[in-house]
Amino acid sequence: MSTVVETDVLIVGSGPAGASAALALSTYGVPNIVVTRYASLADTPRAHITNQRTMEVLRDLGVEQEVVAQATPQHLMGNTTFCTSLAGEELGRVRSWGNDPLVQAEHELASPTRMCDMPQHLMEPVLVNAAVARGTRLRFETEYLSHTQDADGVTATVRDRLRGDTYEIRAKYLIGADGGRSKVAADAGLPMGGQMGVAGSINIVFEADLAKYTAHRPSTLYWVLAPGATVGGIGAGLVRCVRPWTEWLIVWGYDVTAGAPDLTTAYAESVVRKLVGDDDIPVTIKSSSAWTVNEMYAERYANGRVFCAGDAVHRHPPSNGLGSNTSVQDAYNLAWKLKLVLDGTAHPRLLDSYTAERAPIGRQVVTRANQSIRETAPVFEALDGLSPQTPEQLWANITARKDSTEAAGKQRAELREAIAFKAYEFNAHGVDLNQRYASGAIVPDGAPDPGFARDPELHHQPSTRPGARLPHAWITSGSRTLSTLDTVGRGRFTLLTGIGVEDWVRAASAQDLPVATVVIGPGQEYEDPYGDWARLSEISDAGALLVRPDGFVAFRHASAAPDAGELLADALRTVLGHA
Repeated sequence: MSTVVETDVLIVGSGPAGASAALALSTYGVPNIVVTRYASLADTPRAHITNQRTMEVLRDLGVEQEVVAQATPQHLMGNTTFCTSLAGEELGRVRSWGNDPLVQAEHELASPTRMCDMPQHLMEPVLVNAAVARGTRLRFETEYLSHTQDADGVTATVRDRLRGDTYEIRAKYLIGADGGRSKVAADAGLPMGGQMGVAGSINIVFEADLAKYTAHRPSTLYWVLAPGATVGGIGAGLVRCVRPWTEWLIVWGYDVTAGAPDLTTAYAESVVRKLVGDDDIPVTIKSSSAWTVNEMYAERYANGRVFCAGDAVHRHPPSNGLGSNTSVQDAYNLAWKLKLVLDGTAHPRLLDSYTAERAPIGRQVVTRANQSIRETAPVFEALDGLSPQTPEQLWANITARKDSTEAAGKQRAELREAIAFKAYEFNAHGVDLNQRYASGAIVPDGAPDPGFARDPELHHQPSTRPGARLPHAWITSGSRTLSTLDTVGRGRFTLLTGIGVEDWVRAASAQDLPVATVVIGPGQEYEDPYGDWARLSEISDAGALLVRPDGFVAFRHASAAPDAGELLADALRTVLGHA
């Protein structure tokens, strides 16, 4: 009989969620094992948009610069183009992913990081290599079969696909990060809302030098409005840049009720030719695969000692580029909580906050991504391209917009408006950063919720309200300039306060749990030369913010507190589940 392998946390899946969980846990010193049924990490680009919040997570986990070194930078991402083919007519563009000058300013004010395009087959090795270097034990070709759990842990049965035998892994906790067909989530009985398979799409990865059609309008995405583009899929034909300007991924739809077409090389090349619009450029097909557009989310992310993250609990199309970002952030939210429960610092009820905090985000992401598909229809409507017609009629409608008639002027205006409205997909800065948590791991301060001054999907609104991410502001320490976000994280709680408030500093040092202190003010370790922090902190110099290891504000006291020690101790007891 084989020996049972033991660990603190077993992670099923090595994608963005599983790899991030492993990296965070190993960074915090938590023993963990990752198993994946596959023989390698991702071999296709798949997810790619990496937003500022995810870059902040990677910054805290020490791999930001490795990602930046390999990713396509933000300034090459943003001329999202609508056209009849890459070689054909251009219908309009959207300055995307923070490249609109006004949006760019908001990005710079919001975070010390920059978003980028990091394809999944490049991202996974960065995460996994760092995790393994810090202690994660990784097992390829190891298939999760089932699990049972009891009061003390989880016993998972796995199969070694090389040898063909099965063995057991005993863990204190199990994380299911096994994707959109998650067996862990199914075995755990997590309730799901929504539906799978609402439309059909095909990914085609290919190599071709398309610089002459793209380098002058650099972008991550080129949307093609061609006959058949509204069938299934994500609303239109998509040519996505994987590596400028020679490696590409096409997304094309199919009728999901009729089943996927036969994905021969000839079929794949015919789709490529259709969307590129040039039959003479050499094309090499690397892979093709069919998938379905899903609109499903888990209503609960955990059952006992089993937790799920990533696509296992939120299944949606790639619109808005939210998938891998939400997956990484799920893992980051969960990892520090597991660490503190495992070392006895926190009560297991702290883990209840994982579902409370992340499930609403997952549902929002699923809704937003599918809504973005629906918001592509007005682009076709402006060209009368949704009603059944011949290809010749669609081309005639497209040509008609150039006429000097009143009808053509109206058509041009409608097309401009429809394309501009796609900002909700390509510049949804608020969706990326306006997350607000409400759970037992947050201590409300009683202040009324001010709401959002502007559209919360498009615009980020910084706040120190408990449950919000700590705002970014540039501060200094000696000759160094750093972000307020650089003072927090690293697996620990941090207390931010101001000048002349020794009560808060003494309170932090008196806690059983190590709490780092950051005093910002003239003559202190940290100074606020621009006054940015004073404007954003929403507390007086005598107030304090308690920030969790994930950078979210757990507790706020706006003014001086003679009973600072008691207030801070009570807040920590609440957050850690001891209250």
